[in-house]
Amino acid sequence: MSLNPVILSIPIFFILIGMEVAYGYYKDKKIYRLSDAVTNMSCGIVEQLTGVFAKVFTVAAYHFVFTHFAIFEFETTWYWILVCFLGVDLCYYWAHRMSHEVNLFWLGHVVHHQSEDYNLSVALRQSVFQKMFTFYFYFPLAIIGFKTEWFLLIGAFNLLYQFWIHTEVIEKMPRWFSYVFNTPSHHRVHHGVNPKYIDRNHAGSLMIWDRFFGTFQEEEERPIYGITTPVNSWNPVMANIQPFVLLFRELKTIPGFWNKLKFTFAKPGWYPKEMGGFQAPKEVDRNAYRKFDIAVSPTLNFYLFGQYVVILGFTALFLFTLSRYEVSLQLLIAALIIYSVAAVGMLFENKILAIKLEFIRFFITIGLAFYIYSIELAPLWLPIALSLVAVISIGAIFKIKFHKLAPAD
Repeated sequence: MSLNPVILSIPIFFILIGMEVAYGYYKDKKIYRLSDAVTNMSCGIVEQLTGVFAKVFTVAAYHFVFTHFAIFEFETTWYWILVCFLGVDLCYYWAHRMSHEVNLFWLGHVVHHQSEDYNLSVALRQSVFQKMFTFYFYFPLAIIGFKTEWFLLIGAFNLLYQFWIHTEVIEKMPRWFSYVFNTPSHHRVHHGVNPKYIDRNHAGSLMIWDRFFGTFQEEEERPIYGITTPVNSWNPVMANIQPFVLLFRELKTIPGFWNKLKFTFAKPGWYPKEMGGFQAPKEVDRNAYRKFDIAVSPTLNFYLFGQYVVILGFTALFLFTLSRYEVSLQLLIAALIIYSVAAVGMLFENKILAIKLEFIRFFITIGLAFYIYSIELAPLWLPIALSLVAVISIGAIFKIKFHKLAPAD
């Protein structure tokens, strides 16, 4: 079983999300929308599943640099671990900042900012490609001599710290705390599309970096959340792919090779002079602003919630027992889970194709579950339980009241 603290913390994440949902219900505040929250968590699932394979490259790259180029190798003492924590957080600041200030790198981070809500589920909304664009920002730590296991463990705890700051429930923290540490108030600013909030407060755990490098912004009015070009989809696969499609389309309109190259690595909003030059983000009219939403019947919402609980359970079981499976089987199971969350997202959009995908998903899931049982990697109850869920689900589909169905894009 993986000892990754992020994986081990999954149950705590959902307990805290449940508490935030209950708080919103108690205070009569609409903190969550099911479709948005499910999409946030689905993006997190896709990132965790692909990360299982991506880290073979990214972690190996750090370890290679440490093994061949490290100047020192520090002993395991509390003060060197503290220095490593400061180093990881500083490298995170620059990786995060460049992910906002370079068009190409923004593709690897934009997914995290797509949600137009702000709650704990947004913390789970991560991009498949984030690590591929930023892993080398941490190479200085390897060259200095911080061990790979230190980097991985402290990096994981740095990420865990950032979970709690994705909430509107907590207002302002004490001044002494917010001067040093990242807080919900500081991070709400970071997720805002208000022009004065864009590209501010890039901190991971420590706000000292933003204050020192001039990117700090205090929260003044409550931000409007999201991105300047909304993704307008509940499909987590589309959420990851669409930014690349949009950048490619933009590139086709940019004249000349050098302009295209500069556009790729320039700050978002940069255009050549012949196209009007830099285009700053515009103010958002709070009165006219409307979040992306699609009407879904209560029966379909109930069905999708039930399906998602099953998918979450199956995903958690897979991640906690990952080491049991051969790589080929890991790939197959991961692909099925990604297929499942994409199908759920398409159902939230009332897509006709999603209904067909549901039937296919059930048959593949049952077949795979029985195969895993046949090679003695799962108990008999797993395929039986999934078969029962599939039968009940197929029956439920015929009783669901769908709103006007939309064709697949």
